[in-house]
Amino acid sequence: MSNSYFQTRFTADPRREILWRSLVQYYFQSQIAPTDCVLEIGAGYSHFINNVRAARRIAQDQWPDFPKYLEAGIESHTSPIGDLSFLADNSVDFAFASNVFEHVSQEDFAAVLKQLGRKLKPGGTITFLQPNYRYAFREYFDDYTHRTVYSHLSLCDFLQANSYEIVSCAARFMPLTLKSKWKVSPFLIRLYLMSPVKLMGKQMLVRARPFSQAEGSDV
Repeated sequence: MSNSYFQTRFTADPRREILWRSLVQYYFQSQIAPTDCVLEIGAGYSHFINNVRAARRIAQDQWPDFPKYLEAGIESHTSPIGDLSFLADNSVDFAFASNVFEHVSQEDFAAVLKQLGRKLKPGGTITFLQPNYRYAFREYFDDYTHRTVYSHLSLCDFLQANSYEIVSCAARFMPLTLKSKWKVSPFLIRLYLMSPVKLMGKQMLVRARPFSQAEGSDV
């Protein structure tokens, strides 16, 4: 993304830090071991990777200013989203991408998946958080950089077509945006995550792993 995108459409918001700290604490951290290597693709303001606790943390984005938002000790790589050449093969346990791949073509997305399949350790996974067009169709193209449409069904199909097995798929995980009057607090976020009904959920959460890993697993 260009600097202008972060100055207009995706401006810094202190509520975002509260949101991500709570999401990591109450949901994501339980999936990450202290010895893991965690990669965030398209880190942006880096709220996710800053709050994760792991032996090794790596953040990547093409936005030139993103490294200044990183905590000390996090490796940063400024490169196009489709370039994961800075990673060694079989080095990543948990990869994460929030609101990234609706901004790129399917060809570029497929290229990332192919590279990532080599970078993930056996048992490693990639988790995607992004708008679900089925529930966010009215607002989807309010973001002028959105290029590709996915629902939870089409994203899962796309991943399977590119040699990934679906580990989990939540069609409604979180509301679409912070651009609302809803109060953001750790208590309310935890309550929302615990609720079996998420009527405001317009973002999906999909976790997947390469087929080759699935075939060699007893799980």
